[in-house]
Amino acid sequence: MTRRKTFSAAAGLLTAIAISLTGCASDASSSGTSQSANAVDAASISPAGIVGKGKNGEEPALADALKLSDEDKKKVAEGKFSVGISMNTMDIDWSRLTIEGIQKTLDELGVEVVGVTDAKFKVQQQIADLENLITKKPDLIISIPTDDVATAQTYKKVAAAGIKLVFIHMPASGLSYPSDYQAVIAPDNQGNGQIAAAALSEFIPENGTAGIVDFAVDFYTTNQRTERVKEWFKENRPDVKIKEVGFTDTNAVGPAAANFMTANPDVNGLFVIWDSPAMQSVAALRNAGVNVPITTIDLGTEVAVEMASGGYIKAIGAQEPYNQGVAEGLAAAHALIGNKVPAWVALPAVAVTPGNLLEKYEEIFHSEPPQEVLDACETSGLCGGK
Repeated sequence: MTRRKTFSAAAGLLTAIAISLTGCASDASSSGTSQSANAVDAASISPAGIVGKGKNGEEPALADALKLSDEDKKKVAEGKFSVGISMNTMDIDWSRLTIEGIQKTLDELGVEVVGVTDAKFKVQQQIADLENLITKKPDLIISIPTDDVATAQTYKKVAAAGIKLVFIHMPASGLSYPSDYQAVIAPDNQGNGQIAAAALSEFIPENGTAGIVDFAVDFYTTNQRTERVKEWFKENRPDVKIKEVGFTDTNAVGPAAANFMTANPDVNGLFVIWDSPAMQSVAALRNAGVNVPITTIDLGTEVAVEMASGGYIKAIGAQEPYNQGVAEGLAAAHALIGNKVPAWVALPAVAVTPGNLLEKYEEIFHSEPPQEVLDACETSGLCGGK
């Protein structure tokens, strides 16, 4: 099921909420079940394998399929290839780690990166970014569409210019594999949605209410997460009522979440679509005196500190952005030397709870947890050892 939500309609919804849902926020902490920060067991909420399929129904291939032979590596090095990268945002840990993985992989293979652009979630900016990259005449572009429909014609220009394409998360609409693009590398967004739902369920009493703070834009990646959250509750907790609110301004999520909770004091817990909106929600709810458990997707440092402290964040469905970046670099290398790459390569969803936070942080970030996370763990005593 695709949720078609336009910017204007969603913005109107937020305006109406802001006007009508005024008043003092209520404390929701007494309406849920136990909020023990270590209540959720990561193993019990982890999917057995890849849950979702590609945008066009493709079965998943795993990243192991992208390994390069020594002969392939030699061909790549001798090709003196160049690659451009067009991102939808560079404002979150996910983007930084993805780029690190791509660049390290391409650097090791002798492929030049001619530019990394940041669309700041703006369609027209990404269109301009892509057109500028085309003028640099790279051999391939790696990109995540800000809007897979609105940017489609520009991606077709990339293919028409003879530049190969590897997509992050999803292909642009109307492009064909393998003639217009050579691969899509993605996390298991449905799997991450399933983790978030299963974890949130632990805090929702029988016949309770779960809230969703969603990205009110028709963006395939986030659609997949939210759809699976709803499906999981329908399949496993049909007693739970679902309420939701949407946002379009990624810098103004806090007021939307706080107003939503003011208007819906029966909500026992929230799923927030990714980590940055989740932390904006945490700040606004804490300021309003509303204590409610939250699950989200993407492991960033801020949510890690909040979780380690025994705060609002109870569980995370995490992507592996660095490893995904490595996979994107390898897929690009295969495409550059004419090897066929699977249409949809998926990385598994990772369940993160206080009990495995330190271990998973190191695995996902490929670095030791920062001191603020370690300090929060030591103070709370909630984090398991690595």
